[in-house]
Amino acid sequence: MEVSNALADNGKSSANIVAVASGKGGVGKTWLSVSLSQALANAGKATMLFDGDLGLANVDIQLDLAPERDLGGVIAGRYALEAAKVRYDIGGFDVIAGRSGSGNLANLPNNRLGGLISDLVVLSNNYGYVILDLGAGIERTVRQFANLAGTCLVVTNDEPTSLTDAYAFIKLTHQQFPGMDLRVVVNMADSVSEGQRTYGTIRKACESFLKFTPPLAGIIRRDSSVKESIRHQTPLLTRHPNSKAAEDIEALARRLINGP
Repeated sequence: MEVSNALADNGKSSANIVAVASGKGGVGKTWLSVSLSQALANAGKATMLFDGDLGLANVDIQLDLAPERDLGGVIAGRYALEAAKVRYDIGGFDVIAGRSGSGNLANLPNNRLGGLISDLVVLSNNYGYVILDLGAGIERTVRQFANLAGTCLVVTNDEPTSLTDAYAFIKLTHQQFPGMDLRVVVNMADSVSEGQRTYGTIRKACESFLKFTPPLAGIIRRDSSVKESIRHQTPLLTRHPNSKAAEDIEALARRLINGP
């Protein structure tokens, strides 16, 4: 099954699937995926976190999970996707872990990727939200996986390389899938006003060269509690629920639930 056919057969996208992407690594994409999953679960939404970053998968590390089954085994055909699902009781959501070092989605044959997409769409029907933590970069298959989602959050910060790579992801994805709901999340902002300035930079580039304006989904303020919670392999909303970043993640979740 071709990837494009798999997407077409499943209605192209699922409104309850939220992809979290970035043009480059190191912008807090996986942390945001984990935190957003917990915020949605805390809001009463049945939620699953899917670690789609096979080559550098680290959702299990951040959550201190050691699952017996993961996405690598699913791709190898040893068991079904649903059998790889584990419950993360602390966060109140389900997880399908990746496998670091097992390759990435760009290396999957189309029939395997198409089958995985089909299975994920079926599994997503059991949830209010499915969060896809995608691999960093702009590979074709990463963008194909993003197109499965009803909403794609593109994470960036104020570093020039982060902004450049986030713009490249938006440009290629918008050109390939012009109807996709792409939104920008500014992470590690020194303040709300600094985050708005960072968003303004990428907005202006998109408006000037793409004639397209991706809306701002949220600003996550820089917070020392984030690193501390990652070091302790505990979600921020569990360890520091009253921190600035936790407040911002919860606001992002509310906007997803209630609309922009």
